[in-house]
Amino acid sequence: MLHEMTLFTKPYASIASGQKTIELRLYDEKRQSIQIGDQIRFTHSEDASKSILCEVVQLYVFKDFTELYENLPLLKCGYTADDVDNAHPDDMLTYYSKEKQAQYGVVGIELKLL
Repeated sequence: MLHEMTLFTKPYASIASGQKTIELRLYDEKRQSIQIGDQIRFTHSEDASKSILCEVVQLYVFKDFTELYENLPLLKCGYTADDVDNAHPDDMLTYYSKEKQAQYGVVGIELKLL
């Protein structure tokens, strides 16, 4: 199955370069339909002509980003050696409220570039 998602510039570049291999999302209805072996086409949020195709190789489901941050390698989740020491689960509040995290849980989607 093919899923469509958009990414802002920095995470798009990180996935395209192969540096980021785990995409973090709310585990809402849309993400609950994703299975290992599915493909995800990520489109650049500011330039729809740019897209990258990935295969889902693993799914990591957690109750919230605090639990996820304690269990996944953050260097694979988009952080760099320069900023990983300051990584904090609250960084994800920019995208997903604590209420939404409590409602749905969260997922780390491990990817392989195609």
